[in-house]
Amino acid sequence: MGPYILRRLVSSIPVLFLVTLISFSLMQLVPGDPAILVAGLNATPEEVERVREQLGLNQPFHVQLLSWYANLLRGDLGTSFLLGRDVLEVTIERLPVSISIALYALVLTLLVGILSGVLAALRQNSWVDQAVMTFALIGVSVPNFWLGLMLIVLFAVHLGWLPSGGYVDFRDDLFGWLQATTLPAISLAMLQMGLLARITRSTMLEVLRQDYIRTARAKGLPEHRVVGLHALKNAMIPVVTVIGIIFSLLLSGSVVIETIFSIPGLGSLLGSAILRRDYPVIQGGLLLVATMLLLLNLLVDVLYAYFDPRVRYRDGQ
Repeated sequence: MGPYILRRLVSSIPVLFLVTLISFSLMQLVPGDPAILVAGLNATPEEVERVREQLGLNQPFHVQLLSWYANLLRGDLGTSFLLGRDVLEVTIERLPVSISIALYALVLTLLVGILSGVLAALRQNSWVDQAVMTFALIGVSVPNFWLGLMLIVLFAVHLGWLPSGGYVDFRDDLFGWLQATTLPAISLAMLQMGLLARITRSTMLEVLRQDYIRTARAKGLPEHRVVGLHALKNAMIPVVTVIGIIFSLLLSGSVVIETIFSIPGLGSLLGSAILRRDYPVIQGGLLLVATMLLLLNLLVDVLYAYFDPRVRYRDGQ
């Protein structure tokens, strides 16, 4: 397992290189000049040119790119054009906010998605099954930004149960954090709940038809042991493979959700950086997110090997 993990980490380097190269290239093609935003709308052309020179934007594309990679090798992600702060410091500061909401949404997704999928499989073709599949269909059909707005209207404006926006650090006030992040987490998780419920249901139905399940029941094992000990563990194999994808989708969806709920996370930081052409923040933020997702996929592969004893990563593989 050790050599396999090492090979995966080494193979991640070209992926990170391509991510930064593509994002850097795309931002160069987007209309707009960050030097004008930094200098101010009333700045003279001479002042704008001076700012452009200070930021290094007057250099050719390949020079800017090589300079950024050279700084990256020294652990320097640059300085934000508009914030005037170190990019690594800014992204690390915002990262716990986005991760906490994404993890909250992931917990909701796993609890509701897996439990509802298992329940639908055990009650196949019943009203419970139909209700769960209807819920799943609604979940995959409703855009998360529209759902977020509707949740604000219902629970914040009309009922007044939860705040319409803002963020409370969980280290300062756990209950306040739950209040502030429940609506954003539900908005993020609804789509993934529906997908996971459908996957879990179909997998459980397939596992429950296997011979070893019939054998376990023939031996007189209680139904809860047959389902929990034998069926559920084997049904989790394909579910584990999509957890990494689900978490990556939750993180990527945070850009819109954090903007709607006025949450100072990494998603809203990247969204504002893209609008204001803050190249260092965009590059540093995307590199950080890509690194996290690659490590998450590696963790999913390790969990897959744990749940499926047929999977073995040998040193020579």
